[in-house]
Amino acid sequence: MTQLRIPGPTPVPPQILEALNRQMINHRGKEFGQIMTKITAQLKQVFQTKGDVFVLTGSGTGGMEAAVVNVTSPGDKVLVASCGAFGDRFAEISKAYGADVVKLDFDWGQPVDPDKLRSALKANPQVKTVLVTHNETSTGLTNDMVSISKVVKEFDKLLVVDAISSLGCIDLPVDKLGCDVVVSSSQKGWLTPPGLAMVSVSEAAWRAHAQAKMPRYYWDFSKAKNFLEKQQTPWTPAVSVFYALSAGLDLMLKEGLANIFARHARVAALARKGVKSLGLTLYPNEAYASNTITAVNVPAKVDAKKLLQILRDEYKIVLAGGQAKLDGKIFRIGHLGWVEEKDMQEVLSGLKAALPKAA
Repeated sequence: MTQLRIPGPTPVPPQILEALNRQMINHRGKEFGQIMTKITAQLKQVFQTKGDVFVLTGSGTGGMEAAVVNVTSPGDKVLVASCGAFGDRFAEISKAYGADVVKLDFDWGQPVDPDKLRSALKANPQVKTVLVTHNETSTGLTNDMVSISKVVKEFDKLLVVDAISSLGCIDLPVDKLGCDVVVSSSQKGWLTPPGLAMVSVSEAAWRAHAQAKMPRYYWDFSKAKNFLEKQQTPWTPAVSVFYALSAGLDLMLKEGLANIFARHARVAALARKGVKSLGLTLYPNEAYASNTITAVNVPAKVDAKKLLQILRDEYKIVLAGGQAKLDGKIFRIGHLGWVEEKDMQEVLSGLKAALPKAA
């Protein structure tokens, strides 16, 4: 079997594949309503929130767009703290809808610095909303949301978080940290295929929503809330992926959040130790390396694309290359969702054999 170890989509357990095979049902009927109610309650447990949680049929980027259009207006000043490709995406979405974006850039491979964030907020008192990526898969690092949220709340700003590749794998207590809108996506740590974005919305976010004038229709949180009261979604949902998410949440909650977080930490530690034992170096500083993806510098004499091809063709191991400015400079090992130590050991063994062939 192929070892699919990219940031997403991630491997899906047999139970979830079986759930996908169920026949279609009426998405306005009682049976789907029961699934919606169950999923929503379970998602609140994983998000660690008592606030609203919605399941939107769309990609993670769709969830990011939904977050932007539901709490901001054209001309609003928003601060985007970016340290990689997905932080940049938040800025691009905000600009596309006419927000006045203050971009706080950090070198790729470096985390968001809370002190610089504080200085930026002092210098820009008109900022209403701060957008940040919790786990930056393009560089393999996790930002310190405890420190970041503390700074944002010092200034009483709205906090919008891309937790697409972290939630369900890395501890992110949404209510405790005061995160106002948090986005995740089914194909990451949720044991589920692509197709769904999950979004939490705080009371402060609802107040912002009431004033927000960005154009929105498909992504409108008010529509999602009104239909959820009827145990439905506003638009035709990806019914099969709802089946899968329901089964995936059962598995996750059976394992327990603390155990899931500990498992991801163990597998990540094994990945980092393993690549270093092969003479390779991590792209970010290990102090803030991600527990869901490991980014590794490509040695000078190794052809990155050749390495990935050899791993794929000869060892049935699929890893990810670098994005944008890191193309050809790093490769990335995904270890989120359905993953155990034995999977990482197989990846490391394959990597050890493939490296000399790619030089």
